[in-house]
Amino acid sequence: MINKVVANAATAVADVHEGASLAVGGFGLCGIPVALIAALHDQGTGSLETVSNNCGVDDWGLGILLRDGRIRRTISSYVGENKEFARQYLAGELEVVLTPQGTLAEKLRAGGAGIPAFYTTAGVGTQVSDGGLPQKYDADGDVVIASAPKEVRNFGGADYVLEESLTPDFALVHAWKGDRHGNLVFHATAMNFNPLCAMAGKITIAEVEELVEPGELDPEHVHIPGIFVQRVVHVPAGSENSEKRIEKRTVSAAKEGN
Repeated sequence: MINKVVANAATAVADVHEGASLAVGGFGLCGIPVALIAALHDQGTGSLETVSNNCGVDDWGLGILLRDGRIRRTISSYVGENKEFARQYLAGELEVVLTPQGTLAEKLRAGGAGIPAFYTTAGVGTQVSDGGLPQKYDADGDVVIASAPKEVRNFGGADYVLEESLTPDFALVHAWKGDRHGNLVFHATAMNFNPLCAMAGKITIAEVEELVEPGELDPEHVHIPGIFVQRVVHVPAGSENSEKRIEKRTVSAAKEGN
Protein backbone atom coordinates (compact mmCIF):
# COMPACT_ATOMS: atom_id res chain seq x y z
CA MET A 1 0.00 0.00 0.00
CA ILE A 2 1.13 3.58 -0.72
CA ASN A 3 2.17 5.87 2.13
CA LYS A 4 -0.15 8.86 1.56
CA VAL A 5 1.29 11.12 4.25
CA VAL A 6 2.67 14.47 3.04
CA ALA A 7 4.97 16.78 4.97
CA ASN A 8 2.61 19.68 5.67
CA ALA A 9 -0.65 21.37 4.70
CA ALA A 10 1.06 23.64 2.15
CA THR A 11 2.40 20.62 0.26
CA ALA A 12 -0.98 18.90 0.47
CA VAL A 13 -2.84 21.73 -1.31
CA ALA A 14 -0.07 22.87 -3.66
CA ASP A 15 -1.86 21.66 -6.81
CA VAL A 16 -5.27 23.16 -5.98
CA HIS A 17 -5.46 25.37 -9.04
CA GLU A 18 -7.17 28.65 -9.86
CA GLY A 19 -10.88 28.04 -10.48
CA ALA A 20 -10.91 24.61 -8.81
CA SER A 21 -14.04 23.16 -7.22
CA LEU A 22 -13.72 22.07 -3.57
CA ALA A 23 -15.89 19.96 -1.28
CA VAL A 24 -15.07 21.16 2.23
CA GLY A 25 -16.08 19.15 5.29
CA GLY A 26 -17.51 20.39 8.55
CA PHE A 27 -20.85 21.20 10.13
CA GLY A 28 -21.18 24.66 11.61
CA LEU A 29 -17.72 25.09 13.13
CA CYS A 30 -17.25 21.37 13.91
CA GLY A 31 -14.81 19.31 11.88
CA ILE A 32 -13.50 22.20 9.76
CA PRO A 33 -10.21 21.44 7.92
CA VAL A 34 -8.72 24.67 9.27
CA ALA A 35 -5.07 23.93 8.47
CA LEU A 36 -5.81 23.03 4.85
CA ILE A 37 -7.97 26.13 4.35
CA ALA A 38 -5.26 28.32 5.87
CA ALA A 39 -2.62 26.80 3.58
CA LEU A 40 -4.85 27.37 0.56
CA HIS A 41 -5.36 30.97 1.66
CA ASP A 42 -1.60 31.49 2.03
CA GLN A 43 -1.09 30.00 -1.42
CA GLY A 44 -3.25 32.72 -2.97
CA THR A 45 -5.50 30.48 -5.08
CA GLY A 46 -8.74 32.17 -6.18
CA SER A 47 -11.90 31.89 -8.31
CA LEU A 48 -12.82 28.83 -6.27
CA GLU A 49 -16.16 27.02 -6.27
CA THR A 50 -16.89 25.60 -2.84
CA VAL A 51 -19.33 22.89 -1.83
CA SER A 52 -20.00 22.92 1.90
CA ASN A 53 -22.82 22.88 4.39
CA ASN A 54 -21.93 26.46 5.33
CA CYS A 55 -19.26 28.99 4.38
CA GLY A 56 -17.59 29.51 7.74
CA VAL A 57 -17.84 32.70 9.74
CA ASP A 58 -16.36 36.10 8.94
CA ASP A 59 -12.86 35.40 10.22
CA TRP A 60 -12.56 31.61 10.30
CA GLY A 61 -12.87 28.52 8.12
CA LEU A 62 -13.93 29.24 4.56
CA GLY A 63 -14.71 32.76 5.74
CA ILE A 64 -11.05 33.77 5.32
CA LEU A 65 -11.13 32.78 1.65
CA LEU A 66 -14.45 34.54 1.17
CA ARG A 67 -13.20 37.69 2.90
CA ASP A 68 -10.36 38.02 0.39
CA GLY A 69 -12.54 37.40 -2.66
CA ARG A 70 -11.16 33.95 -3.39
CA ILE A 71 -14.57 32.25 -3.76
CA ARG A 72 -16.61 32.98 -6.89
CA ARG A 73 -19.40 30.41 -6.40
CA THR A 74 -20.63 28.31 -3.51
CA ILE A 75 -23.10 25.45 -3.15
CA SER A 76 -24.34 25.50 0.44
CA SER A 77 -27.27 24.87 2.75
CA TYR A 78 -26.86 27.36 5.57
CA VAL A 79 -25.22 30.77 5.25
CA GLY A 80 -26.72 32.74 8.11
CA GLU A 81 -23.64 33.28 10.31
CA ASN A 82 -21.48 35.23 7.85
CA LYS A 83 -22.15 38.94 7.28
CA GLU A 84 -19.52 39.21 4.55
CA PHE A 85 -21.22 36.34 2.71
CA ALA A 86 -24.51 38.24 2.72
CA ARG A 87 -22.81 41.44 1.58
CA GLN A 88 -21.03 39.77 -1.35
CA TYR A 89 -24.16 37.89 -2.43
CA LEU A 90 -26.39 40.97 -2.41
CA ALA A 91 -23.68 43.08 -4.08
CA GLY A 92 -23.37 40.67 -6.99
CA GLU A 93 -19.87 39.53 -6.08
CA LEU A 94 -20.74 35.91 -5.21
CA GLU A 95 -22.87 33.25 -6.90
CA VAL A 96 -24.83 31.17 -4.38
CA VAL A 97 -26.59 27.88 -5.06
CA LEU A 98 -28.76 27.25 -2.00
CA THR A 99 -29.48 23.54 -1.63
CA PRO A 100 -31.60 21.67 0.95
CA GLN A 101 -29.25 20.16 3.53
CA GLY A 102 -30.25 16.53 3.04
CA THR A 103 -30.14 16.96 -0.73
CA LEU A 104 -26.63 18.41 -0.50
CA ALA A 105 -25.50 15.45 1.60
CA GLU A 106 -26.94 12.99 -0.90
CA LYS A 107 -25.47 14.85 -3.89
CA LEU A 108 -22.02 14.31 -2.35
CA ARG A 109 -22.66 10.71 -1.30
CA ALA A 110 -24.08 9.83 -4.71
CA GLY A 111 -21.10 11.41 -6.43
CA GLY A 112 -18.75 9.28 -4.37
CA ALA A 113 -20.78 6.16 -5.13
CA GLY A 114 -20.72 6.78 -8.89
CA ILE A 115 -24.43 7.62 -9.09
CA PRO A 116 -24.94 10.54 -11.50
CA ALA A 117 -28.36 11.66 -10.24
CA PHE A 118 -31.26 10.70 -7.98
CA TYR A 119 -34.88 11.64 -7.24
CA THR A 120 -36.03 13.20 -3.96
CA THR A 121 -39.20 14.80 -2.59
CA ALA A 122 -37.22 17.64 -0.99
CA GLY A 123 -38.06 20.91 -2.72
CA VAL A 124 -40.91 19.63 -4.88
CA GLY A 125 -43.40 22.41 -5.59
CA THR A 126 -40.96 25.16 -4.60
CA GLN A 127 -38.36 27.19 -6.47
CA VAL A 128 -35.92 24.35 -5.77
CA SER A 129 -37.74 22.30 -8.42
CA ASP A 130 -39.61 25.01 -10.34
CA GLY A 131 -36.59 27.28 -10.84
CA GLY A 132 -36.21 30.99 -10.27
CA LEU A 133 -34.06 31.00 -7.12
CA PRO A 134 -31.70 33.99 -7.34
CA GLN A 135 -28.13 32.69 -7.64
CA LYS A 136 -26.38 35.90 -8.59
CA TYR A 137 -27.28 39.58 -8.54
CA ASP A 138 -25.65 42.51 -10.29
CA ALA A 139 -24.47 45.65 -8.51
CA ASP A 140 -27.95 47.20 -8.92
CA GLY A 141 -29.69 44.31 -7.18
CA ASP A 142 -31.14 42.73 -10.31
CA VAL A 143 -31.04 38.94 -10.71
CA VAL A 144 -28.59 37.98 -13.46
CA ILE A 145 -28.48 34.22 -12.77
CA ALA A 146 -31.49 32.25 -11.53
CA SER A 147 -31.85 28.53 -10.97
CA ALA A 148 -33.26 26.50 -13.85
CA PRO A 149 -36.33 24.24 -13.56
CA LYS A 150 -35.56 20.60 -12.76
CA GLU A 151 -37.17 17.42 -14.01
CA VAL A 152 -40.03 16.18 -11.82
CA ARG A 153 -41.45 12.65 -12.07
CA ASN A 154 -44.20 10.79 -10.28
CA PHE A 155 -43.45 7.55 -8.48
CA GLY A 156 -46.16 5.72 -6.56
CA GLY A 157 -48.43 8.74 -6.58
CA ALA A 158 -45.83 11.21 -5.28
CA ASP A 159 -43.73 13.76 -7.15
CA TYR A 160 -39.94 13.68 -6.98
CA VAL A 161 -37.38 16.15 -8.32
CA LEU A 162 -34.23 15.03 -10.12
CA GLU A 163 -30.99 16.18 -8.47
CA GLU A 164 -27.54 15.69 -10.00
CA SER A 165 -24.64 14.44 -7.90
CA LEU A 166 -21.43 16.35 -7.15
CA THR A 167 -17.84 15.31 -7.86
CA PRO A 168 -15.62 18.34 -7.11
CA ASP A 169 -11.98 18.52 -8.20
CA PHE A 170 -10.76 18.34 -4.60
CA ALA A 171 -12.10 17.57 -1.13
CA LEU A 172 -10.65 18.99 2.07
CA VAL A 173 -11.65 17.10 5.23
CA HIS A 174 -10.77 16.95 8.93
CA ALA A 175 -10.55 13.59 10.71
CA TRP A 176 -9.93 12.58 14.30
CA LYS A 177 -7.65 9.67 13.38
CA GLY A 178 -6.07 8.42 10.19
CA ASP A 179 -3.38 6.00 9.12
CA ARG A 180 -0.72 6.24 6.42
CA HIS A 181 -2.95 4.41 3.96
CA GLY A 182 -5.67 7.07 4.24
CA ASN A 183 -8.20 5.18 6.36
CA LEU A 184 -10.10 7.77 8.42
CA VAL A 185 -12.11 7.94 11.63
CA PHE A 186 -14.27 10.99 12.35
CA HIS A 187 -15.53 12.17 15.74
CA ALA A 188 -19.06 13.12 16.75
CA THR A 189 -20.60 16.01 14.75
CA ALA A 190 -17.66 16.03 12.33
CA MET A 191 -19.28 12.90 10.87
CA ASN A 192 -22.05 14.96 9.24
CA PHE A 193 -20.33 16.12 6.05
CA ASN A 194 -16.66 15.10 6.21
CA PRO A 195 -17.20 11.46 5.08
CA LEU A 196 -19.47 12.58 2.24
CA CYS A 197 -16.99 15.19 1.02
CA ALA A 198 -14.20 12.62 1.25
CA MET A 199 -16.18 10.27 -0.99
CA ALA A 200 -17.08 12.91 -3.56
CA GLY A 201 -13.73 14.61 -4.22
CA LYS A 202 -11.66 13.47 -7.19
CA ILE A 203 -8.60 14.19 -5.02
CA THR A 204 -9.28 14.02 -1.29
CA ILE A 205 -6.90 15.61 1.20
CA ALA A 206 -7.36 14.79 4.88
CA GLU A 207 -5.90 16.56 7.89
CA VAL A 208 -5.83 14.21 10.88
CA GLU A 209 -5.41 14.98 14.58
CA GLU A 210 -3.85 11.60 15.34
CA LEU A 211 -1.72 9.75 12.79
CA VAL A 212 -1.34 6.02 13.38
CA GLU A 213 0.37 3.17 11.61
CA PRO A 214 -1.50 0.78 9.29
CA GLY A 215 -3.23 -1.93 11.29
CA GLU A 216 -3.76 0.20 14.39
CA LEU A 217 -7.29 1.21 13.42
CA ASP A 218 -10.01 -1.35 14.04
CA PRO A 219 -11.45 -2.01 10.54
CA GLU A 220 -14.95 -1.98 12.01
CA HIS A 221 -14.40 1.59 13.25
CA VAL A 222 -13.10 3.03 9.97
CA HIS A 223 -15.60 5.53 8.54
CA ILE A 224 -13.87 6.19 5.21
CA PRO A 225 -11.52 3.61 3.67
CA GLY A 226 -8.25 4.78 2.17
CA ILE A 227 -9.43 4.12 -1.39
CA PHE A 228 -11.22 7.49 -1.20
CA VAL A 229 -8.23 9.43 0.17
CA GLN A 230 -5.15 10.53 -1.79
CA ARG A 231 -3.25 12.62 0.80
CA VAL A 232 -2.96 12.74 4.58
CA VAL A 233 -1.34 15.49 6.64
CA HIS A 234 -0.82 15.30 10.41
CA VAL A 235 -2.21 18.35 12.25
CA PRO A 236 -2.07 17.46 15.97
CA ALA A 237 -4.71 18.90 18.29
CA GLY A 238 -3.30 21.96 20.01
CA SER A 239 -0.94 22.85 17.17
CA GLU A 240 -1.10 26.02 15.08
CA ASN A 241 -4.20 26.10 12.83
CA SER A 242 -5.92 23.39 14.88
CA GLU A 243 -8.21 25.64 16.91
CA LYS A 244 -11.67 24.29 17.69
CA ARG A 245 -14.33 26.96 18.07
CA ILE A 246 -17.81 27.03 19.50
CA GLU A 247 -20.28 28.65 17.13
CA LYS A 248 -22.52 30.10 19.83
CA ARG A 249 -21.60 29.79 23.48
CA THR A 250 -24.70 29.67 25.67
CA VAL A 251 -24.55 29.55 29.45
CA SER A 252 -27.35 29.52 31.97
CA ALA A 253 -27.69 32.19 34.62
CA ALA A 254 -26.17 31.33 37.97
CA LYS A 255 -28.72 30.23 40.54
CA GLU A 256 -28.98 32.15 43.79
CA GLY A 257 -26.93 30.50 46.51
CA ASN A 258 -24.53 28.81 44.10
